[in-house]
Amino acid sequence: MNGTKSALQIMKVLFYALMTAILGWFLFMQLFGANERKADSYFGSLHEQDSVTWVKLDGTEEEIPVPGKYDVPAGQTMVLTMTLPEDYEDTAVAIRSSLQDVAFYVDGELREQYCTKDTRLAGKNSASRYVFCPTSYQDAGKELRIELTTYTANYSGVVNPIYCGNPAAIWETIYNEYGVSTYIAFFILFAAITTILFSITLRIIYHTTFDMEYFGWSMLMGSVWMLGESKIRQILVPNASALAALCFVMIMLCPLPLLFYADSIQNGRHRHLYQILCVIVLADFIISSLLHLTGILDYIETLPIGQAILGGIFVMILIHLFRYVRTSRYRSDILIFLGLLLVMFCVGIEAATVYLSNMVSGLFVGAGMILLLLVNTIRTIRRIQHMEAERQQKELEKEQEQNEAMTLRMMQALSATIESKDEYSRGHSERVAEYAAKIAAELDWPSEEIRNLKNCAYLHDIGKIGIPEDILNKPGKLTETEYNLVKRHTVMGVNILKDITMIPHLQEVTRSHHERYDGTGYPDGLAGEEIPAYARIVAVADSFDAMNSRRIYRNALPPETIQDEIRRNAGSQFDPQAAEACLRLLEDGRLVPEETPKDAAYDLPVDSERTVNKFISDVVTTLKEQEETKSYDLLTGLPARSLGEQLIAGAMQKTDGCLAFLDMDNLKKINDVYGHKAGDKALQKLGALLLRASSGGVACRLGGDEFLLFLPENETAGAAEVMETLFGRFHDITENDPEIHFAAISAGLCMCTRDETFPDCYSRADKTLYYVKQNGKNQFCFYHEITELISGASSGGKDLKQIAQSLQTSGSYTGALDLNYRDFTRQYEYIHQLVIRNRWKCYLVMVTMEIDAETLPGIESIEQALSLMREVIQKHIRQVDVCTRYSAMQYLMILFQPVEAQIPNIMERIFEQYEKQGGSGDFRPTYEYLAMSETKDAESGTNGYTS
Repeated sequence: MNGTKSALQIMKVLFYALMTAILGWFLFMQLFGANERKADSYFGSLHEQDSVTWVKLDGTEEEIPVPGKYDVPAGQTMVLTMTLPEDYEDTAVAIRSSLQDVAFYVDGELREQYCTKDTRLAGKNSASRYVFCPTSYQDAGKELRIELTTYTANYSGVVNPIYCGNPAAIWETIYNEYGVSTYIAFFILFAAITTILFSITLRIIYHTTFDMEYFGWSMLMGSVWMLGESKIRQILVPNASALAALCFVMIMLCPLPLLFYADSIQNGRHRHLYQILCVIVLADFIISSLLHLTGILDYIETLPIGQAILGGIFVMILIHLFRYVRTSRYRSDILIFLGLLLVMFCVGIEAATVYLSNMVSGLFVGAGMILLLLVNTIRTIRRIQHMEAERQQKELEKEQEQNEAMTLRMMQALSATIESKDEYSRGHSERVAEYAAKIAAELDWPSEEIRNLKNCAYLHDIGKIGIPEDILNKPGKLTETEYNLVKRHTVMGVNILKDITMIPHLQEVTRSHHERYDGTGYPDGLAGEEIPAYARIVAVADSFDAMNSRRIYRNALPPETIQDEIRRNAGSQFDPQAAEACLRLLEDGRLVPEETPKDAAYDLPVDSERTVNKFISDVVTTLKEQEETKSYDLLTGLPARSLGEQLIAGAMQKTDGCLAFLDMDNLKKINDVYGHKAGDKALQKLGALLLRASSGGVACRLGGDEFLLFLPENETAGAAEVMETLFGRFHDITENDPEIHFAAISAGLCMCTRDETFPDCYSRADKTLYYVKQNGKNQFCFYHEITELISGASSGGKDLKQIAQSLQTSGSYTGALDLNYRDFTRQYEYIHQLVIRNRWKCYLVMVTMEIDAETLPGIESIEQALSLMREVIQKHIRQVDVCTRYSAMQYLMILFQPVEAQIPNIMERIFEQYEKQGGSGDFRPTYEYLAMSETKDAESGTNGYTS
């Protein structure tokens, strides 16, 4: 493969060398080879007249050489005579008119006349051209008189060469002598048109003007000038007068594109000066045209002013370019300067020939323009390369911005999706962005900074996507572990947004919007000015929206309370200036969010829009699937804990009602005896009843055997009626099904108002349920009834006697299961046999954690107290003794062969140790015991002891 490529490269080099050699050979033959054109000419003989007789006005005659220029006033006719030879056989005599009227007389008779007085639109003189007078052999020996008349001093007295011969031979001679300049003029014209069209195309593609376009217009004017000065222009166009006038117009207007060209190269450095010069050029053209049209002065007479303006502008441009290229970093600018210097030299030569000779006709200007075109082409190509590189760089940057914008849209979608999962925080980020923008505007922030602040605020809570939903939507107070997890959302947000660079300060706001001004915030404990300014403003806006919005655990705070909170925490939690600005807005009623389109600042291509929309759709679909699997309990069809608590909390904020906390009793017993399918059946039956009972309300399964039910717009009597119906129907279902006939319901009820929070009502219903379970189960009770019930007699002794009766009379494994403690009953039956066989005594002791209705502790406190009591009991009883949890507030012990008189001492040591290890003062432990060997006493209750 490499060998083939090398061979092809050699062939390319040979091809270029061959073409160079062929071109060189052709040019050599044209320059130094034989002139075959003359040899092949069959147009006949041609000769030029060497001299003529000048007949002056005073009648004197003078033999003068031709061509030449003589002293003849403008407007005076110059008469030239000559005698045709006796052997004359030519068919034409020709002379070039230089802005002159020409008349040919043969033997005193007018043979041919050239005058454009009747055909030209304006001006005093006829356009320059070759004038032919037809002759024949019959004119031999006759006198030929030529009269030349011009009204311009520049060409008055000018006598151009006089040709005698065949017209075709005359034209051939003229063409051979002056055709090259015409070739160059047409080439420049073609190049100028191509350059202009190419530049316009580039302008359309790159949306900018190239200086090459102005140079193209300069070339176009130069080529028209060259064609107008061409000696053969009369065969190029039908109206040579118009072309001749256009030649002068081009000279006067040529400074305009040159100024545009120089201004473009120098990037407008001298634009004001160039504007003034453009006005001067246009004024010269208008004045000269008016003088020409009125016949006062021809263009040729006002031409020196235009030439002076052109020359002065050219020199000034060269000076400016010289100063520019000294500091330019582009080498092509130096080439432009050298090219213009060369063109200036050529223009100087051309301008001089207008007065000194009539033989050049734009050849030098044409050559200079071709060279300058080459330089401009190189410069334009390099500029295009530079622009392409910049365009590609911009496309890369634009693509990066679009990718970041798309990523931002995705982040916004995730942020909005997080909020949509909780109706209480829906729109929170957008409102915070609006509030933050208003606070920043109140602090006189620039508009660009405000826009960036809004974008940052919109994503400030993006990190919450990593926080479990049940924690975010928990109605009650968060535990320390849960709160520490929530605090991580600031760091999580920074990790999510770390690659977003198009929004300044985004990571600062996401990380630090929970910092406090006194340094006690999180995650970094920044204080005062250490907290970024963006984050300090968002912190105020975030807190205001939190207080001003309805949440699952409370209603929105009154405006006065919000203002007091912001004012009280200014300088501790909030930046004082930001807090003061927020208070001013609140007092004036100006802190109201405005509806703004979320994506107005980010315009994305269609493909990117589709990608973002697909991403959002996938996120929403995934979340919906998760909602279906996590938000509802598949066994009962009821909402799961997280969703259920949200729904109930929302319903409680709308209306008064009754909150019921239900627990299914003996579910473990059913699972142990009949299997989990039977337990699932019991749960399904209860779930179906709760669905029916919650018509107009909300029911949910909290987990395990616990349920929650909210009955809206119910008084105590109505709620009690619903519960009695529920208990009755469940009893009817279980009574007729042997597998679930052990199942029962306990419920704690709490009457609620809209002003009360969900956590408070939940706690009271929970405490009521535990009280019910402590005092008999399979019943319901209202929270306000607990005080009355607690003031009654203790049921502990009754419970203990019932337990003793059940254990001693069961005599079978199944009967002992009535206590729902399989292992405990097994131990009891074994000890009971030993007691009967050896006449030993065992004592049944019940420990109860008494509580005050006025200071009902929470579930967590109850569990902690009972766990501590269990540890203490296990450490202070013997290995032959047995202990088990009997109810929510009670432990049951079997003491094997103790001295009855020592039982109070044992229990006192247990209770004393409980208090030493930090037992809560909300609980008062008590005990009672009974000798299990005396069945009769157990039945009658005469041998029971309490403390």
